[in-house]
Parts: sequence; structure tokens; C-alpha cells
Amino acid sequence: MIIQYIPWLIAVLTLIAVVWIVIVSWRNGISPMPTSRQVRQVVIQEVNRIPGYADIIEAGSGWGTLGMDVVKHCPGKRLTGIENSLIPLWTSQCLTWLSVGFNRAGAVIRTERGGQGNSFKGRLRFIHGNIYTCSYAHADGVICYLFPGAMTRLADKFKRELPPGARVISVCFALPGKEPLRTLICRDALRTKVYVYAF
Repeated sequence: MIIQYIPWLIAVLTLIAVVWIVIVSWRNGISPMPTSRQVRQVVIQEVNRIPGYADIIEAGSGWGTLGMDVVKHCPGKRLTGIENSLIPLWTSQCLTWLSVGFNRAGAVIRTERGGQGNSFKGRLRFIHGNIYTCSYAHADGVICYLFPGAMTRLADKFKRELPPGARVISVCFALPGKEPLRTLICRDALRTKVYVYAF
């Protein structure tokens, strides 16, 4: 009897989730966007240029796929993803939890070079927060895939809060009023630009 209502329940929950994502995306000015494999590779390369054991913040972490790839392929780096849209946040938290549990059960994360990587445990977390009010004072690097209005709002905050030597890696959108250390063009269909800034 109850089983016949399960498809309707799933449909209603899906509709609610989609409407929620649309509302939050409209309020944020951008929807959670996944990055292409080529863009993720460039971001990983730039994060690996940050020396030593580094704390990275992903401002607007969306579904968590970029953050998970960064931690998987960047030994010695810890990443905190900040997201204000609950459904993508919960998805990224669930994927991280499943990955930690799967790894604990005996699986080994492999890096691109074929070596063994570290577990996500203790190195990756996704939190609910506001990228405009959180502190960047202890970040060795910040990853952004936002939009021009957000980059404008964050430019002064980065200037005030980031410690000397910190890097900002921005996908698609430049930081106004700041000259990039380098601009990389990805080999994806859109020829996506990745801007790297030193503070």
C-alpha cells in the first residue's frame, strides 16, 4: 500500500529540491557549476605550487567535486569548502563521508601518477557559511569559481585578510584592480581562463 506512494514522494522531494536550488541560485547570482576535468587539472597544478602544508579555502564549493579532486591530488593540503546553498552542501558532505568510509574499509585513493593518496579524513570539510563574511586570515590559498559581482565584493576582503604570500586561484573571472601573477588558458571546449593572484 505505502509502496505505491514512493514514486510520488520521490517526485515531490525532487521538485522541492530543484525549486530550492533555483531560489538560492537566484539570490546568489549564480548556480553551483561543476568544473571540467581540464579546469580541475589546472587548479590542482596551481594548488600544488603553494609550498608546504597549506590551508585552502574554496569560496563557494557547490557540489564539492573540485574540492575533492584538489585534496585527492594535492598531498599536504587541507581544504575547507564554504557553501550557502544547502542541497549542494549536503551532497558534498555526503560524498566526503562516503569517501572516508569507503577508504576506511580498505580502499586506496590513487593519484594521477598511480601512487597512493591520502584519505579525505582530516583534510577535507564542507561547511555552511557566507563567503563574504567568513575569515580568510589563515588561508594559504583561496579557490573561486564565482561571478564578476562576487569577485568585486571579495577583492578588498582578500586584500585586508589574506596573509602575505597567499594565492587566489579564480576560474573564469578576474579580481578587479589586481594584476594576476599568471593567467592560464585551459584546454577545454570553452578555453576557460584561470587567474592566479599573489598577495
